[in-house]
Formats: sequence, C-alpha cells, structure tokens
Amino acid sequence: MAKESDEKNLPVLSKEELKSYDGQDGRKVYVAYKDKVYDVSSSLWWDEGTHQGEHVAGQDLTEEIDAAPHSTDVLKNFKVVALFKKD
Repeated sequence: MAKESDEKNLPVLSKEELKSYDGQDGRKVYVAYKDKVYDVSSSLWWDEGTHQGEHVAGQDLTEEIDAAPHSTDVLKNFKVVALFKKD
C-alpha cells in the first residue's frame, strides 16, 4: 500500500473516470474504497472485472466491502493507484 506521503502525489479519479477501469477488454481492474482506488487486477477473485458474480470493478465499493465476510485487510495486498473523488 502506498505510504501517506506518496499518496499526496497520486492522481485523483472521479466516479466517471473510475468506470473505465472495469477489467473488460484487457483494461485494469480498479475498485474504490473510501477515498482510495486500489488496483485489484492481479487478484484471481476479480476475473474479468467481477468478484463472486456480485461486484463489478470500476465502482465505489465502500458499502459492499464494509459488509463483506472478509475484513478490509485484504486491501493491503493491493496497490493504491489513485485517490477517489466521490462527487
């Protein structure tokens, strides 16, 4: 995960921009959680941009991740690639 000082230099993605990272047609698989965007492209759990047939990449998944059967610690395995601007 990016260090806090490194995160200040990250790009900021809007909700609209995040949509293009949906894992389709070879695109990267990004998901937003709170104010950060994670690259989950390397995860076998995100095959073709979907997770367990329920969650779709390129979206803010804060509510879904908070309700998931796993903790948010799983996000530590992935690189923070941008900051997320919800509005």
